[in-house]
Amino acid sequence: MKETWWKEAVVYQIYPRSFMDSDGDGIGDIKGITSKLDYLKLLGIDVIWLSPVYKSPNDDNGYDISDYQEIMDEFGTMEDFDEMLGEAHKRGIKIVMDLVVNHTSDEHQWFVESRKSLDNPYRDYYIWRKGKEDGSEPNNWGSCFSGPAWKYDEATDMYFLHLFSPKQPDLNWDNEAVRKSVFDMMTWWCDKGIDGFRMDVISMISKTKELPDGETRGGLYGDFSPYSVHGPNVHKYLKEMNEKVLSRYDIMTVGEAAGVTVEQAKQYAGEHTDELNMVFQFEHVDLGGKYGKWSDTRVPLTELKKTMSKWQTELKGEAWNSLYWENHDQPRSVSRFGDDRPQYRDLSAKMLATCLHMMQGTPYVYQGEELGMTNYPFNDMSQFRDIESINAYKEWVGSGRVSHEEMMRCLCLKSRDNARTPMQWDASGHAGFTKGIPWIAVNPNYQEVNASREIADEESVFHYYKKLIGLRKQHKIMVYGDYELLLPDSGEIFAYTRTLDGERLLVVCNFTDKEQEFRVPEAFAGDEALCMIANYKGDDCRKSGKLRPYEAIVLQK
Repeated sequence: MKETWWKEAVVYQIYPRSFMDSDGDGIGDIKGITSKLDYLKLLGIDVIWLSPVYKSPNDDNGYDISDYQEIMDEFGTMEDFDEMLGEAHKRGIKIVMDLVVNHTSDEHQWFVESRKSLDNPYRDYYIWRKGKEDGSEPNNWGSCFSGPAWKYDEATDMYFLHLFSPKQPDLNWDNEAVRKSVFDMMTWWCDKGIDGFRMDVISMISKTKELPDGETRGGLYGDFSPYSVHGPNVHKYLKEMNEKVLSRYDIMTVGEAAGVTVEQAKQYAGEHTDELNMVFQFEHVDLGGKYGKWSDTRVPLTELKKTMSKWQTELKGEAWNSLYWENHDQPRSVSRFGDDRPQYRDLSAKMLATCLHMMQGTPYVYQGEELGMTNYPFNDMSQFRDIESINAYKEWVGSGRVSHEEMMRCLCLKSRDNARTPMQWDASGHAGFTKGIPWIAVNPNYQEVNASREIADEESVFHYYKKLIGLRKQHKIMVYGDYELLLPDSGEIFAYTRTLDGERLLVVCNFTDKEQEFRVPEAFAGDEALCMIANYKGDDCRKSGKLRPYEAIVLQK
C-alpha cells in the first residue's frame, strides 16, 4: 500500500460557530480560529477540517450555502480567511474545506434564477417536477430533516427536490453546466492554497431519473435511499471531478457516504479508482437506532467491535479508513461509548482515544474531544438549536408515536447539538468562548473540563491525546500495520493486534466500569514486550491478569 502524507496525518475538525469568538457577538469566527492555532500546534495535529464558513443564511448552520466564494458575515471576511490559511501553513498545519455540493441554499443566485421561469438558463441546475394529478408531491419521499422531500413553488406551479431542509434545494448533477460550475469553484479554492476537501453527502449527488415512490418503513414518508444514494452516475461524476480538479493538486479528499458498504467504499476510495482518498462510513455510529436514528440505549460492544473490525480487515490493501468517534453530527463519544461520570470521564475518554488511534486509518479528532468534553444536560426543547432535533421531536412526539420523556432521552443521547456547545477554553465566563451571549449554551461542567486546566495537568485527557498523536508520528505500525481482532465475543473488552515487518502491538481496552479478567497473550507476556502507552496514572501496563475500570494498555514487541 502506498505511503502518503494524508494517511499519516491526524485531522482536527473545527465547527467554527462554536470554536472561538473574537468579537463578542456570541458566535465563533475565523479570527477566533487563528488565535488558537498555537493550541492546535501544541496538540500536534496536522490538518484542520473546517466546517463550512461560506456565505449562508444559516438554516442548517452553514450547510446551506448562498455563495461558495464569499465568507459568512458572522465569521468574518475573505481577508480573515487568507490570514488564517497563511498562519496555519506557517505552523505546518493544512486546511481542508467542507465542500457542500449536493445542494445549495435557496438564496444562492443559481436557485434565485432557477425558480423564475421554466426557460431560465439556470432552471436545470435543480431538480423540478410537476405534482401528481391531485396536486400533491411528485413522490412520497421524506427529507432527512423530517417532512416531505419536495416543496411547491407557485411561480412555475412545480415542486423542487430537497433531501434536507426546504431551504436546501438539491443540485442537478446530470446537468453538465452544474458540474462545470462546481469544478470551477473547487479549482478557485485549490489555487488559493487550501489542502483538500471533506465532501458533504457526496454519495447523494446522482439520482435516478424516474424518482419513483420509496418504501415506507413505519414512518410517514417513503425512503429515497435506493434512488438517491450511490446513484447511477456518482462514480462517473467523481472520476470527472478527480480528472478536472483533484488530480491537479496534492490534496486530501474524504467523502461523507452515508449507508456505504465496504465494497462501495472500495469504489469511492480505492487505491487505484481515481476518485477520493477515503470515505466517512457511519455503520459504527448508526448502530442501535430505535426510531430512525433516534435511540436512548447503548450499543452492545460486540456489535461495535464487529462493525469496526469489518472495516479494518475488509479494506486492507485496497482502500483507506477514516477513524472517528465524534463530529459535528454526532454526540460526544465519552457520553455515548464511555462514561461521563466525574470519576470515569477522564479514564474512559483516554480509553476511547487509545482504541481508535491505534487502528489503521486516518484519525479525526473533533474539537473538545481531546478534552473529554461531554454531552449537554438538556432538559427542555427550548435549549436545542439543531433543525434535525427540533423537527424530529415535532414528528415523533407530535404524531403520538413516542412520549415526550422518551424522545428527550433520545435527544440527550444523540442530538447533534451535544457536539455544538461552545469549546471549553477556561474557567472564566462562558468557558472563555465569548465575551457576549453564546448562540447555544455552554456545558455547565466547563469549570472542571477546559483546555487551560488540562494543558496545565500532564495527566489530562489533552496530554494523552498529544502523546497518542506524537506516537503515531514515530511508529509506522500505528499507521500501516495489519489489524487482527481478539476476543470477538467479549461484551466487555475490545482487544486487537497490529503487525508490521516483524513488529507487533497489543491493544487492550476495558469498556466497563468493572474490573475484568484478561490474560495477556503469551507472545506479549515476556519482559521484552514494552509498554507504549497506558491510561492509568504512573502505570506501566501491568500484566496481572486484571483490567481496572476503563483501563487501556498498549504493549509493543
